[in-house]
Amino acid sequence: MNIQLRRATIMTFVVFGINGLVFASWASRIPAVATTLQLSPGEIGGLLLCMAVGSLVALPSAGWCVNRIGVANTIRVASVFCALAVSGVATGLALHSVPVTGGSLVLIGVGIGLWDVAQNIEGADVEHQLGRTIMPQFHAAFSGGAFVGALLGAGLSAAGVGLPAHMVGIAVLVLVMGLAAPRFFLPHAPEDKDDVPAGGRMFAWKELRTLLIGVVVMGATLSEGAGNDWIAKGTVDGLHQSESTGALVFAVFVAGMTVFRVLGAGLIDRFGRVAVLRGSMLAAAAGLALFCWSGTLWLAILGALLWGAGAALTFPMGMSAAADDPRLAAARVSVVSTVGYVAFLAGPPVLGFLADHLGVRNALLFIGIPIVLAAVLASAAKPLSVERTPR
Repeated sequence: MNIQLRRATIMTFVVFGINGLVFASWASRIPAVATTLQLSPGEIGGLLLCMAVGSLVALPSAGWCVNRIGVANTIRVASVFCALAVSGVATGLALHSVPVTGGSLVLIGVGIGLWDVAQNIEGADVEHQLGRTIMPQFHAAFSGGAFVGALLGAGLSAAGVGLPAHMVGIAVLVLVMGLAAPRFFLPHAPEDKDDVPAGGRMFAWKELRTLLIGVVVMGATLSEGAGNDWIAKGTVDGLHQSESTGALVFAVFVAGMTVFRVLGAGLIDRFGRVAVLRGSMLAAAAGLALFCWSGTLWLAILGALLWGAGAALTFPMGMSAAADDPRLAAARVSVVSTVGYVAFLAGPPVLGFLADHLGVRNALLFIGIPIVLAAVLASAAKPLSVERTPR
């Protein structure tokens, strides 16, 4: 491995990790947000929907943005959005203002949308240059960052540290690292007009394979997003535990994802994408059922661990599948990310509205339907055979 590729690999791990840390720092403190702003589960769902709106704005144009200004600069723009937005969340909570907090979450959604597409394109590019599966390990860095963020949230909650101060510290970190890390990325070649198939820039939205991969990823992102946003609250409400215990159960979920993303490359290389996709979704469904139906904390923890393990690999495999042809990766990754992240961000708010009537754990059972659908459609992610032009 040459020095440039080694540096790009390390910095891609860093960017994924910082993204996970930022997201989990917010997600692990959702019970505290509900308390601070005096919101019901349904109202928390409405607040989370603000983040989905921001991503809906950003994701469809993220591929265009990458081709226009490059992967590195897209990450830098996203880091500025995220830092401003996290600072806005801190301000909204300090003022006990739902509108300020909600508006800031819209900006977080924009930043996450741009950041996610760019980091996955860079990760796929590094994977192609290495000639081996590494995307799950990049997503393990996201989960690892999320695990640290969850533990940080639990520790600060137990110590009585206010969420506004927590958010300000995260804003500084994301800005510094988001601006500095991309300078070591691989150079991104702009899309050649001759590579764009008939149908123009929207061609990827008309490809059946790309859309089916998006549906598969949707099942995974619904599973992951619901776990991120509602495991802590489900533990607090459904099992009558403290906020810090809820954050720790969320950390177990994230730990399951992290471990299986670290181990996932070997599983994928040995058994293939399709088999691992199907097995992952079935494990996620089993863990979800155990978490929702268990009557004790320890069984719920076991369910969260299995749920996280099952949710671990589908999203990175979907990104790799969308980027099988590097020439068209930006457009296809943008489509799959859009479908997946709409579910990732819009699904949890919908669950919040259901939770008002059914309870959090009963509402979570509804995501079993798209999880099973993802298992059925897993064959869409079968690898393409394309010519790879060395850099």
